[in-house]
Amino acid sequence: MESTQEKKKKIALLFVCLGNICRSPAAEGIMKHIVEKNDLQDVIEVDSAGTSGWHAGELPDERMRAHGEKRKYDFCSHSRKFTKRDFDDFNYIIVMDKDNYNSVRSFAANQEDMDKIHLITEFSLQYSYYDEIPDPYYGNSSDFELVLDLLEDACAGLLQTIKNDYSLI
Repeated sequence: MESTQEKKKKIALLFVCLGNICRSPAAEGIMKHIVEKNDLQDVIEVDSAGTSGWHAGELPDERMRAHGEKRKYDFCSHSRKFTKRDFDDFNYIIVMDKDNYNSVRSFAANQEDMDKIHLITEFSLQYSYYDEIPDPYYGNSSDFELVLDLLEDACAGLLQTIKNDYSLI
């Protein structure tokens, strides 16, 4: 396990949803794929968490994993609960919806912490008319596919932002 000092050398991204079994692990897997495709794995670190601890230690929802596999993604992280310490370890804390945005904000100790929190849809390129990523948990196959479409788009936009902010172009 890397120390906090080593983590700060990388640009660290944390994706957050409610249970950390659908949207945020999918965003994590998609972003890891994009980072590897751009050969930035030595520069960018990616993780995910949930604002609830309901599914701590579990793999992502099997439906999300199946939809991800169709697109050649590996969603294999284990769920964990978001903690106040995450503000120390991550440069960007990217949430899927407004409820989780407010939950994460309640942990912020100062403006520096607040400035790290973003709605993932801030980075959307093509789907800018969505202001949050809908939770597909109680939905059907098309809901999972929509979430993946939205996350692929927003993660591509996020990488562009990071490249610009950190002069990685």
